[in-house]
Amino acid sequence: MPPTLASLVHHSALKLTVRAGEDRLDVPVRWAHVSELADPVPYMEGGELLLITALKLDAEDPEAMRRYVKRLVGAGVVGLGFAVGVNYEDIPEALVDAAEAEGLPLLEVPRRTPFLAISKAVSAAIAADQYRAVTAGFAAQRELTKQALVEGPEGLLAALAAQVDGWTALYDASGAVVATAPEWAGRRAARLTADVERLRERPAPASSVVAGPADEDRVELHSLGTGRRPRAALAVGTASALGTAERYAVHSAIALLTLTTERSRSLHAAEQRIGAAVLRMLLAGEPDHARGVAGDLYGALLDAPFRVVIAEVGSALRGPEAGGADGDPLGALTEAVESAAARAGEAVLVVPEGERLVVLAADGGAAVEACGEYGATVEAARAGDQGEGEELVVGVSAPVGPVAAGAAYKQAEQALSVARRRGRVYVEHEQLAAGSVLPLLADDAVKAFADGLLRALHEHDATGRGDLVASLRAWLSRHGQWDAAAADLGVHRHTLRYRMRRVEEILGRSLDDPDVRMELWLALKATAPE
Repeated sequence: MPPTLASLVHHSALKLTVRAGEDRLDVPVRWAHVSELADPVPYMEGGELLLITALKLDAEDPEAMRRYVKRLVGAGVVGLGFAVGVNYEDIPEALVDAAEAEGLPLLEVPRRTPFLAISKAVSAAIAADQYRAVTAGFAAQRELTKQALVEGPEGLLAALAAQVDGWTALYDASGAVVATAPEWAGRRAARLTADVERLRERPAPASSVVAGPADEDRVELHSLGTGRRPRAALAVGTASALGTAERYAVHSAIALLTLTTERSRSLHAAEQRIGAAVLRMLLAGEPDHARGVAGDLYGALLDAPFRVVIAEVGSALRGPEAGGADGDPLGALTEAVESAAARAGEAVLVVPEGERLVVLAADGGAAVEACGEYGATVEAARAGDQGEGEELVVGVSAPVGPVAAGAAYKQAEQALSVARRRGRVYVEHEQLAAGSVLPLLADDAVKAFADGLLRALHEHDATGRGDLVASLRAWLSRHGQWDAAAADLGVHRHTLRYRMRRVEEILGRSLDDPDVRMELWLALKATAPE
């Protein structure tokens, strides 16, 4: 504890006597300062015990003393020490009354107690308090380090919460709560997600203070990590502002958690390399070798149906302006997937592949759900004309096992291609079978092919020598049934037969060939007016 007026009054060597403000003696004293100026306020910082002999004061003038004391209180002076037996044999009543009126503690300093002794006592008490704080800080650092090594981040959080007599929480890269201490703090920590998100937008290291309602605590938020984008965040909630010892403990925890975060990044890079090897083996049709390399790290993922997810960013967004604050929508998707899997205790394999991201995730698990939610978020951003991540596309395969990983990769690529063609962000392979092939005909290459295939027929019809295109469409729609197609056109079936022979002559193709009929029908659908 820092020195207080009460501790100075109880100091046996100083012999101080309280003359006013007895109920304000528990106020901390930051320094003891001597000034005989009539107005020392410009030289005060607040928290001082001011020592005077009233050499230049009319201490018997009630009005002058009221003004003098009022200014001292306004400047934050916490106490006034008056030396008796120098200019005044006793403290004038005008000064005593003014101090009582303003609630300013007034201490009588006997002649045999020099001001220097009071200054030394205050200085020694401050030094002792600082020493205690530093000693406690080192002890806290040792305890936090021990807990971090033995129990990991959870043990460190518990030790820090005990040190600050409050609660602590750790957030991951996505801003989600990873752990809290004590457990009851989980709900309080969850309410700070928006504040953590704002903190993550600032370059590390960054911190902020969140003052809750009157009945809640004061929370400090600190970013963790050495990179430009914070990898995690620490919240420390206490009933009041942190003291020196508590501040040492928090700084130690930040350093230890940052080291843990950076070490985790190195381990994560190594895991990613193993994951890339597992993926290559699966795609090469070597599931047994893949399982052997995966071991405990990814083995559980290969024991149940999984999905292959491929994400890609269009060329329009490859650059610093792409996808949010860091220009890295694939990085943001990676964070969302890995955080969701970590919270659910799932294994997930994430492999950067050039300008793509390949993910193997358990079917129906949190990681696949996170992909869908991220895609929905980007879709909403596009709908709101925010532009962020508008070129991101994600394709998802059907559930498969290790033997069919290669087929699943192709399925994810097909879904990715469809998403790109349709202007979608997220497409699952099952949706392709549930939909229609007709929207795929909107591709410019398909339209060009259709125009070339039917051009000769359109040119023939343009001369007014018949309606071959309409006749072909009617005949194909009736599956080659002459009477039904002729009835639709309002012509005789022999007329329709003649027109179909002319179609074959002009195109140089036989309508008996099912492939020719299929190509002509798709061409007609691709060139049909909207």
